[in-house]
Amino acid sequence: MPALVIGIAAGLLCYTALNAKTKLRYDDSLDAFGVHGVGGTLGTVAVGLFASLAINSAGANGLFFGNPRQLAVQAGAVALIALYSFVVSLILFKIIEKVVGVRVDMEQETEGMDITQHGETGYTT
Repeated sequence: MPALVIGIAAGLLCYTALNAKTKLRYDDSLDAFGVHGVGGTLGTVAVGLFASLAINSAGANGLFFGNPRQLAVQAGAVALIALYSFVVSLILFKIIEKVVGVRVDMEQETEGMDITQHGETGYTT
């Protein structure tokens, strides 16, 4: 039953995150953050809620089985992963920005990068 609850919650939360992208106007053409960032965060935190020694005797119980510490461990792991990912991504972004740049000009973006960068169309019409 917990898997069903987590799955439904993840679906709704990821869908909400994808819709928020339009309102917040951030560039994520593959919806990587809305799907993997949000869904992964929920899944990781959910372990701290639903973990059970009855399922994995080598693990630990979660909050719903009397161990609130496991929720704190999972939330802390999410925070550390987010911090690590941010720092490494920022370093790589700055290096790439200096070496080759991170954006194309408006004309290339308007025409489409499939044409301007690769000389072909991405979709048949």
